Amino acid sequence: MLDTVDVGPRPLRQYEPIVGQEVLEEIRGLAAPLRGARIAQINATTYGGGVSELLRSIVPLYRGLGIHCDWKLISAGPKFFTVTKAFHNALQGAPYELKQATRERYLMSSTYNARQLEEEYDFIIVHDPQPAAIRYFRGRAGARWIWRCHIDTSEPNEEVLDFLLPFLAEYDALVFTMDRFVPPRLNHQRLATIIPAIDPISPKNMALPSGICDEIRAWRGIDPDRPLVTQVSRFDPWKDPMGVIEVYRLVRKEIPGLQLALLSTIAHDDPEVWDMYKVLVDEVRGDDDIHLVTNLIGVGDVEVNAFQRCSSVVLQKSIREGFGLVVSETLWKGTPVVANRRGGIPLQMEDGVGGFLVENTEECAERTLHLLTHRDEARALGLSGKESVRRHFLITRLFADELRLVASLAARST
Repeated sequence: MLDTVDVGPRPLRQYEPIVGQEVLEEIRGLAAPLRGARIAQINATTYGGGVSELLRSIVPLYRGLGIHCDWKLISAGPKFFTVTKAFHNALQGAPYELKQATRERYLMSSTYNARQLEEEYDFIIVHDPQPAAIRYFRGRAGARWIWRCHIDTSEPNEEVLDFLLPFLAEYDALVFTMDRFVPPRLNHQRLATIIPAIDPISPKNMALPSGICDEIRAWRGIDPDRPLVTQVSRFDPWKDPMGVIEVYRLVRKEIPGLQLALLSTIAHDDPEVWDMYKVLVDEVRGDDDIHLVTNLIGVGDVEVNAFQRCSSVVLQKSIREGFGLVVSETLWKGTPVVANRRGGIPLQMEDGVGGFLVENTEECAERTLHLLTHRDEARALGLSGKESVRRHFLITRLFADELRLVASLAARST
C-alpha cells in the first residue's frame, strides 16, 4: 500500500479575514456536489518543492469541507529518482538520450507503485513525471484521473516526451500552469490550465513579528544591521544559484557589507542536489557573508518566512521555471523581488509591480542595486506586489479552480 501523509482537516473559515465571506461561499458551493467523494493526490515527496507545498494546504481544505482526500506517496529508491530527475530536466529542454535500461527502471517502479495503490477512489490526481505511468498500469479502477504538470514543458526533449505520451493519453484530464507549457505535439481531449498559489496562513506565509525575524536571521549568522539579498530555491542549475552569487559580487562592489543567503530544502527525490551543493560550498568558501542555509541544519518553513520578510531584496534567477511559488511567497510579505522573465514568473509579477523582471545577470545586478539604494521605492513596490498576490495567487482561488475541474469530470461520468 502506498504511504499516506498524515494531515488533518482545516476549516475554510480561517481564510475569511483575508479573502472575505463571498469567496468562501463560492468554494462551499463548488464543494457541495462532491461531498462523499473519495479523492487521492499522488506525488513523490512531502518536502522540497512547490507540489508538496500545495498538497499540504489543499488536502486539509478538502477534508475540512467533508470530502475524503488522501495524500499518497510513491515508493522508490535513488536509482528511480535519478531517472525521474533526468526526465524533469529533459522535459524542460535539456539534452538527454533515453536508454533501454532507463525505460525499464521507470516502468518497473511504476508497475510496482500501481499495484500498491490498493484503495478505491472516485478521483485520482497525479503530480509530475515521477508517478505519471501509474494510471496506465493501475487501470481506470472506477476513478477519474487527472495528471498535473508543474514544470515548463514548452520545449521538451522529444524522445522523453514520446516515451511518456502513451501514459498521459490514459488520463481524463491534463493540467498545466500555462497554455504555452502544453507540449506542441500533445493531443488530448481535455486540457486545462490552473495557476499555482500560496497559502497565506501556512507557517511559511503567516505573519511573523519583526523581532522574531531578526532573531532567526541573527541565529543563522546574518548581521541585522547590514543589507541582505536572498534566493529561496532548490540547489539546482535551473535556478542558477551561481548566477545569484555573481549578482551579489557585482552589487557588493557598490555596497560593501552586502550579505547573501541561499536557502534550499534538500529533497530525497532530487539526487543531483548534492553535486550542486558541493559546487556551491567550494564557490563560497572564504566569503563569510555568503550563507548556504538548508534543512540539513534545521531550517524549515518558519525560517524561510523570516528570511523572506527581513531581506532587503529577494532574487529568483531561474533559467526555466514552472511557476516559482517563492515569488508570490515573497511578495506576500511585502518584500521586493528581482526575477528572471522566465516561465510562470511573469504570471505573478508584472515588471514594476512587486519588483522588476530582468533578462540577464547584469540587469539583475543593476535592478538589485537600484532597490538597495532606493528604499522608499522598494517598500512601495513590495506593497503593490502583496496586493497583487492577495487578488490572484492565494490558495482559495487555486482550490476553487481544482474543485471546478473535478466537478466537471464528475458531471461527465454521470
